[in-house]
Amino acid sequence: MRHLQRHRERHLVARIGWLRAAVLGANDGIVSTASLILGVAAASATKDDVLLSGVAALVAGAMSMAAGEYVSVSSQSDTETADLARERQELASDPEAEREELAGIYALRGLDRDTALIVARQLMAKDALVAHARDELGISDLTTARPIQAALTSAATFTAGAAMPLLTALVVPAHTVVIAVSACSLAFLAILGAIGARMGGARPLRAAARVTLWGALAMAITAGVGLLAGKVV
Repeated sequence: MRHLQRHRERHLVARIGWLRAAVLGANDGIVSTASLILGVAAASATKDDVLLSGVAALVAGAMSMAAGEYVSVSSQSDTETADLARERQELASDPEAEREELAGIYALRGLDRDTALIVARQLMAKDALVAHARDELGISDLTTARPIQAALTSAATFTAGAAMPLLTALVVPAHTVVIAVSACSLAFLAILGAIGARMGGARPLRAAARVTLWGALAMAITAGVGLLAGKVV
């Protein structure tokens, strides 16, 4: 028992549910708000107009992220619920066939036929639905959909991400908004990419470069559109 307690592990996959939503929210907050600020600023707008557009982007984006994540993850949750209901019905109507199905899954993973049947029988005796949910459907406590958690996480991290370029635009002189927001936002994106990769067990440099590259591309395109629009108008 002591050995099992010392060997207890905390796997990074347990963070998937909220880490994906957090990184997506913060990244979208930085990129979309910075891009909008740059686009408006490049169109020769006043600093007040730039700040107003940035605030609007923060509020609208946070609400959009929350609603989008909730709807998206709720759809996943509905699918999981439907699959579990169907599995529960099949277990009630034909438990022997379900035991054979579960044993077949274990046999494909490398167990011999007799051992696979024993494992399937023992796991189903403890909790048949949990056994089939995990090994047949791929549903577990670690990966199950959590709509409210995803929505709140996305809204909060989007707000935090969007606040960075907005605060930068607020404190710098009007004539330096484009350069300052661009530089600071790229730095924020690099830091975010490195932190997200670190928490997920990936390589920080590669993730930081990937996030920064796409962020720079989005901001450059938006600033170019704003500059063209400003010349036309």
